[in-house]
Amino acid sequence: MSFPYEILQITILSLQISAIATGISLLIGLPLGTLLALGKFWGRSFFLSVVNTGMGLPPVVVGLFVAMMLWRSGPFGDMNLIYTPTAIIIAQTVISAPVVIGLTAAALQSLDPRLRLQLYGLGASRWQMIWALWREARLPLLAALMAGFGSVISEVGASMMVGGNIRNQTRVLTTAIVLETSKGNFEIAMALGALLLTITFLVNWALTWVQQRGED
Repeated sequence: MSFPYEILQITILSLQISAIATGISLLIGLPLGTLLALGKFWGRSFFLSVVNTGMGLPPVVVGLFVAMMLWRSGPFGDMNLIYTPTAIIIAQTVISAPVVIGLTAAALQSLDPRLRLQLYGLGASRWQMIWALWREARLPLLAALMAGFGSVISEVGASMMVGGNIRNQTRVLTTAIVLETSKGNFEIAMALGALLLTITFLVNWALTWVQQRGED
């Protein structure tokens, strides 16, 4: 591994992939979590159970499923996405979306149900009511965002299976650590691990700072 350019490239790719996957998970998870928390429909408990199960999905299982879908003989094989950064984003989104959905639903369900009645009593529309509930639950929703990011930035199994750990294309920090460890380059692997921990800490520190400011 060439230093420092390749390390920088791997780090930027890791952040890009995890940030995009987390952003997509937020776009999916916020409305679906809100629907599960506030909606009254048949099968709601079943879907909540599915989401809660999805929060504990083993990444290698997700990687296997996504790889089967994107493989050349799979239903989406013609799109040629296997062993690309897009494939890793898809896999990481599948991993993080249930986390964001489940924690969003839990955050909104923990609010006082009378708050909705008060908002409706003040003349709020449904969308205004939902926006007000999001603002009220903004601290646990930020925690859901942090959990979603944490579930993908440190993920290795699915990324390896669908990305292939190709140099200068799909190699991210976690798969680079596995590669260097398998080669016996423990010093490099430790350095990459420390870099990954530092990045994860800095991102969560920034989000925690925003979260704590929300308490003021």
